[in-house]
Amino acid sequence: MTICTLTDAAKQQIDTICKENEVYAVTLNMKGGGCAGFEYEWGTYAKPDELLDDDEVFKTDTGCTFVIGGASLMFLFGTVIDYKKDIMGSMFELINPNAKSSCGCGVSVNFDIDKLAIPA
Repeated sequence: MTICTLTDAAKQQIDTICKENEVYAVTLNMKGGGCAGFEYEWGTYAKPDELLDDDEVFKTDTGCTFVIGGASLMFLFGTVIDYKKDIMGSMFELINPNAKSSCGCGVSVNFDIDKLAIPA
């Protein structure tokens, strides 16, 4: 199983965010909170020196960067990240096989903590 899969649409949106905002990377982390217990937290790094040693780094086809924080890897392992646009708006959609439940907002999730692990 791969750490994370980015669809072509997600890669294109990451490219757009990096170029339009003149940032080095789009970041994804997990944080406690939200109506289901945890929230996906999106952000950016302005420069490569903001990377932490345990961050997982992905490059898009055009060389832009996507980063998952090391402390969030066990929550996001195997996740497919897509980017959707429809009449209601646009957003990154995460299909997370580790999520036990999620909120209708698409941002808040819950996990069975005892079952989380990064496969060897």
